[in-house]
Amino acid sequence: MTTQAGGKFLALEHDVALILVETVGAAEAYPRLLETIATSLGWQFGAVWEESPAPHAFVRCVEAWCADPEALGEFARLTKGLTLAPGFGLPGRVWSSGSPVWIGEVELDPNFPRAQAALEAGLRAAFCFPIRTARGVVGAIEFLAGDLREADDELLATTESLGSQIGQFVERSRAEQAIREREARHAAIFDSALDAIITIDDRGRVLEFNSAAEQTFGYQAEEIVGREMAELIVPAGLRDEHRMGFARYLETGEERILGRRLELAGMRADGSEFPVELTITRIGLEGPAFFTGYLRDITERKRAEKELRASRVRLVEAQDAERKRLERNLHDGAQQRLVSLALTLRLARERIEEPDEETLELLDRAAEELTLALDELRELARGIHPAVLSERGLRPALEGVASRAPVPVELTALPDGRLPEAVEAAAYYLVCEALVNVGRYANASRAEVSIVSNDGVLVVEIEDDGIGGADEAKGTGLRGLTDRVEALAGRLEVVSEPERGTRLRAEIPLT
Repeated sequence: MTTQAGGKFLALEHDVALILVETVGAAEAYPRLLETIATSLGWQFGAVWEESPAPHAFVRCVEAWCADPEALGEFARLTKGLTLAPGFGLPGRVWSSGSPVWIGEVELDPNFPRAQAALEAGLRAAFCFPIRTARGVVGAIEFLAGDLREADDELLATTESLGSQIGQFVERSRAEQAIREREARHAAIFDSALDAIITIDDRGRVLEFNSAAEQTFGYQAEEIVGREMAELIVPAGLRDEHRMGFARYLETGEERILGRRLELAGMRADGSEFPVELTITRIGLEGPAFFTGYLRDITERKRAEKELRASRVRLVEAQDAERKRLERNLHDGAQQRLVSLALTLRLARERIEEPDEETLELLDRAAEELTLALDELRELARGIHPAVLSERGLRPALEGVASRAPVPVELTALPDGRLPEAVEAAAYYLVCEALVNVGRYANASRAEVSIVSNDGVLVVEIEDDGIGGADEAKGTGLRGLTDRVEALAGRLEVVSEPERGTRLRAEIPLT
């Protein structure tokens, strides 16, 4: 008898192993497992229990099978709607203990909450065994029969093996499901991303090419996958540099562009070039290198930036034009009138016959005040826009500024010829504002000014030996100069460490 039972259990283990090989996931395997085990052992009802996601429940029934759906259907529905706390009910006990449990008569068991429903369905005995993995219990399988049954130690021993086999399968299927879900998420993100995403191998061949990349570059994925990326989307003038940089990284591992945001040119399928923003990352896998690039067409952004610069240039030009107009109005209007008034006063003084000393004193005082007013007006006009800058250029204008500066100024280098008008104005006002700040705040004993042309760029530097600590964020002077310089596609840098002086450096393109 024992031999026959042992053979039956061996056959059952074989059948279970076959099901686990033939099915993909737990949801597909559970119904077949319940039916096969129950039929082989002569039990009428079976159920699989797994951990419940509900916050206050421990296990829930995820699958049920019954030999007679009409007679046992109600009990099956009750079971599938049930959740059990740890240690409660037959599955709860097995889950907590990690060991099989046998109930010879359910109506006598104090910890079987479905006892009445089981009796009404004609079910009397039950047993349950854990589904076990290396991480512990991940589920439980229970069976019920219509007759009273004594505990079968050999059967319980067999369930240890079955529980382990099923547990390994469940763990593997869950891992595979997690991989499938991760791949599905990756695919969804990959295909719905607004940025072009391109993955290449260590030979530069395209492995992945998402929908945004298709729209951006004008290729279909099937046209480009397997081909070298450089020959398709890198402009011809940049290909050699790209290939050398790629080969250098593979040889040395030196990261020059990985993880950085770059702006460069891309090429569409029709050969047209356009600006792109690119970030490249290396995929962290063992073996040959794989890289993913994230690209964004920045044509519209570049167009907007160009329009913004053009707008700022127009504002600066309008400001300079207004400065010139005010300077001309002061020079040709108020200043000339004051000069004429000074001459009139002089003539009046000369024509007064036998003037008394008080009258002469009043006339002399008026002449002095008028002279001071003329000097102040000339200085005001010069500050608004110096005529010498327009008429003679940057060198003479800055020589005059240096001569009037509050501290000694050394002009170490100045351009001899004329420069574009907007560039001259920007350099002039930069030097003026810097020297005014030196006099007001730097507590300096000297300053140096250098203006040189280098590869189509005018480099303006003003340096003092003062107390340093200048802050670009404070005041509007430096911000205004920054706007003026950046309007000409230049850049302004301020270095001002405490007790080490201040250095302003501007680079302004000459074209």
